[in-house]
Amino acid sequence: MLQIFSQKDIIDFVNPREGETKIGQHIQTISTIDKLQNCTAKFVIIGVPEDIGVKINYGNGGAHTAFIPALKSFLNIQENQFIEGKDILVLGYLDYLDSVLNFDATDREKGDLLVKAIDKELSNIIKIIIANNKIPIIIGGGHNNAYGNLKGLSEGKNQSINVINLDAHTDLRKLEERHSGNGFSYAIENKYLDKYFMFGLHENYTPQYIFDYIHSNINIGYNTYEELEIYKSIPFENELLRAKNFIQEKPFGIEIDLDCIQNFPSSAMTPSGFTTQQAREFVYYFAKNKNASYIHICEGAPSVMQDSSAINQVGKFISYLITDFIKAQKHD
Repeated sequence: MLQIFSQKDIIDFVNPREGETKIGQHIQTISTIDKLQNCTAKFVIIGVPEDIGVKINYGNGGAHTAFIPALKSFLNIQENQFIEGKDILVLGYLDYLDSVLNFDATDREKGDLLVKAIDKELSNIIKIIIANNKIPIIIGGGHNNAYGNLKGLSEGKNQSINVINLDAHTDLRKLEERHSGNGFSYAIENKYLDKYFMFGLHENYTPQYIFDYIHSNINIGYNTYEELEIYKSIPFENELLRAKNFIQEKPFGIEIDLDCIQNFPSSAMTPSGFTTQQAREFVYYFAKNKNASYIHICEGAPSVMQDSSAINQVGKFISYLITDFIKAQKHD
């Protein structure tokens, strides 16, 4: 269920400093979600700290450990001429932590039911945020939550929508139990998702049956990490433009799977991937578009590293992506 943050909850995360203003000191909160319509903030932050979908997809757990570090880091950035707290509402988070801690990954039937329950609740919340002409910023959690985001955006806009996904994986696996590998498959199947562009797929981790499916569907586009960074057969900047032209005619979501960043603590950490700078550039580029309707940052998992500094590093980087998104939207 949705746990809503109070103003006191937010202030407890903030470390004030004399002569400075932290953004968390001016962030907005509400007591119930129906008060969203009276809120002046444009951006709404919500956390989905779970890793059930990742575990059912045979991945490593830990994606439930990124939201609070990210929120703490974000609330303690400086409020200045580039960003203001009054534009932002921190709503709260979906509380499935008991289920997460007690979940047996071999119980696929239970996992399927839990992920579907999260799908339902998240999509309803995203729909409400969109219907109130606000922009969701969703911090995961596993990439299974893309489905709830896409469904919520589609229902909020009353039309099928598009998405751009920075990811090493397609998440177009079979329509089996709901998990982190088939959120986009289900969104296409249920006609919430129209055009889907995948940016930076890893050739070694995409099954041929999925490539065959992609090539048979004119509404799915992609490039591979190898084409961009190893073979150097296509320029990164040119592909940003091609992807934008593919999805920009409709409201679209921006999906960021932190698995795609080299050596980043995540549920499927990779030794070969994009730099943090490229990920930030990607977010800013697409967020400038008038049809950019949400951002979802997922699969960060500081707990996979036996190093306390990973918590701060994951939180700090996610906070950079949040501010890049907000600044791009404000500069639109």
